[in-house]
Amino acid sequence: MFYRRSKYTDGADGREMGAKRQRIIDQGPSFYGNSPGSSFMYTAPPPYSYVSQPPCFPVVRLRGLPFDCTEVDVAEFFHGLDIVDVLFVHKNGKFSGEAFCVLGYPLQVDFALQKNRQNMGRRYVEVFRSKRQEYYKAIANEVADARGGSPRRNASRAKSSDEAKETAEHTGILRLRGLPFSAGKDDIIDFFKDFVLSEDAIHIVLNSEGRPNGEAFVEFANAEDSKAAMAKDRMTLGSRYIELFPSFPEEMVDAISSGRPNSNDPSDPLELGFPEP
Repeated sequence: MFYRRSKYTDGADGREMGAKRQRIIDQGPSFYGNSPGSSFMYTAPPPYSYVSQPPCFPVVRLRGLPFDCTEVDVAEFFHGLDIVDVLFVHKNGKFSGEAFCVLGYPLQVDFALQKNRQNMGRRYVEVFRSKRQEYYKAIANEVADARGGSPRRNASRAKSSDEAKETAEHTGILRLRGLPFSAGKDDIIDFFKDFVLSEDAIHIVLNSEGRPNGEAFVEFANAEDSKAAMAKDRMTLGSRYIELFPSFPEEMVDAISSGRPNSNDPSDPLELGFPEP
């Protein structure tokens, strides 16, 4: 999994983070190592050079995103950088066109800023420096909005989706959507801790570059278990709301085959383009 020896800090504030997006927060001593998944070169700073001034939390804010933008689009926009998390900002239940993007290294922030006012589709996107506090405030707002309900139209749409899920035939397979890019098989097993699952029953979908795309398929022992597991629909994994959908073998095979076969746990730092601790 991700490194667990030290914490990101922002400025002089060295307090430990809470449980929100814990996989993003935990980092280790190889924080500034070269990234094998990146096209950029990094030079490691001298030992202890940041003792008096801890490294800043590596997050940028984007504005002007297309309203059909996905996490994969953001990852492609920042091609060559290590994308740890993407948080889309909503207002009144609608996407605002803004997002926060957490990167693998503080030094990558400068490279991300070079994408300022470059196009994503037909729209140019503004990229700004941001801070850990702003990112976590956005998380809190997203969670609060989700718990407080959505506008009537969105509620009606959600009700229709729920009815479709309830009437769907169960084959013992569920599709998960909205996973953090850092989520590994053990995180999914813990999410479904009331059910007996092995790592072989979990298939994390990868994009064409071999990176997680936020979806996964889980094979339960039988259709009854997968139907019972639907009770976890829209519950949180870390701070992300996970959507569940009844699926079938053909859909699972097609999704998995569209990317590189997932033979290793994507929570492994090497699988995500992070240096070995």
